[in-house]
Amino acid sequence: MSLTRHHRPGVPGWAVLVLASGVLLTGCAGDYIARTRGLRGAYESESYDRALHELDAVAREGSEKDRLLVLLDRGMVLHAAGRWRDSLQVLAEAERLAGELDAISVSEEAGALVTNERERAYRGEDFEKLMISVLQALNYAQLGQDEEALVEVRRVNERLEKMIVDEKKPYEQLAIARYIGGVLYEDQREWDSAYIDYAKALELEPRLGPLAEPLLRLAKKTGRLDEYEQLRRRFPDVAHEPLGPGEGQVVVVVEAGLSPEKEPADRYLETHDLIQVPVYRNRGAPAQSRVRVVEGAEQRTVTVTSLADVARVHLDDRIGRLLALQVAGTAVKAGLAAGAGALTRSKEVGALTFLVLNALNQPDLRSWLSLPAEFQLTRFRLPAGRHTVQVDMGGPGSTREVEVKPGRVQVIVFRRYD
Repeated sequence: MSLTRHHRPGVPGWAVLVLASGVLLTGCAGDYIARTRGLRGAYESESYDRALHELDAVAREGSEKDRLLVLLDRGMVLHAAGRWRDSLQVLAEAERLAGELDAISVSEEAGALVTNERERAYRGEDFEKLMISVLQALNYAQLGQDEEALVEVRRVNERLEKMIVDEKKPYEQLAIARYIGGVLYEDQREWDSAYIDYAKALELEPRLGPLAEPLLRLAKKTGRLDEYEQLRRRFPDVAHEPLGPGEGQVVVVVEAGLSPEKEPADRYLETHDLIQVPVYRNRGAPAQSRVRVVEGAEQRTVTVTSLADVARVHLDDRIGRLLALQVAGTAVKAGLAAGAGALTRSKEVGALTFLVLNALNQPDLRSWLSLPAEFQLTRFRLPAGRHTVQVDMGGPGSTREVEVKPGRVQVIVFRRYD
């Protein structure tokens, strides 16, 4: 059937056809998730050079609207590949860009009201911006730069505090940032600061189990005897003797599984119009990892932070704002449709214009998919010297050599995809 069948003489039906074609192109073009499918396959098979090559192609052929995602994915691939310094540089650039994009232009906001959120430059979810600093802290820790790592940890906590207190967002502190802060302070022998961060991590994630060991040891060391007795009753089976003169520690961080993925879900506006908004769907729950030192000790990891849980809280908070934006967008589209109908003296054109504009209303399903689903940790006490640490994940990245130094705490990071 012709779209112009009921138009009056002089009605620019071709304009409606052009607009309808634009709808189809908008739905197909610039789909970052579809265009990076090959990248994710290479990344998840630990073919990191191929993943970076895929990213180069995406960056050349893609839109500036996806630039932040390209940087985030590149930083994560480099991090997983153990190219810590390169990852630092790329993620620093991503952080600068995210800050610039937060000051979004009025014209881009207006454009999104008429079209959809995909027409905006991707700015990142709140938790994704926080994850930049978490990964930077781990990058610095791998390079032995504790001071710089602590700066990143403090940055995470300060930003979260601002979001919670000033912006009234229903977030929590991230237990992984607090626990890594405790590790870094302990390595620098700042016992009080280490205890405070470990205690905050336990408050946020009460199921730390054997990871509570430094809390017991440092509570006693710093003279917090009441807290020590409470912790001893809570964790009666956790051994916590002082480190021997020839002992050091290794904290193993396993970035496990695949971060949740956005999918569309139906919601009704106050106007009773049906729209779609993004919601997170889990891509499987990773099993706890088995980590062993080749010399014999073996332990299971404990999940300190689930990004699947964090992502849902952050996106749910944003849904209210998304719905308000969609209400405003519906009003703008209704006005444009009425204008088209008046200009052409055709109710049919007005109605069709509204339908076409509404067809543009697609939820933005972009997200930082190379992030892990969970941060799992375990820790070992080992005699000073060189040790081989192995995680039961297979593949070339499952084994790492580590130099244990007396009285020091060494952090090593693994990436596991299954």
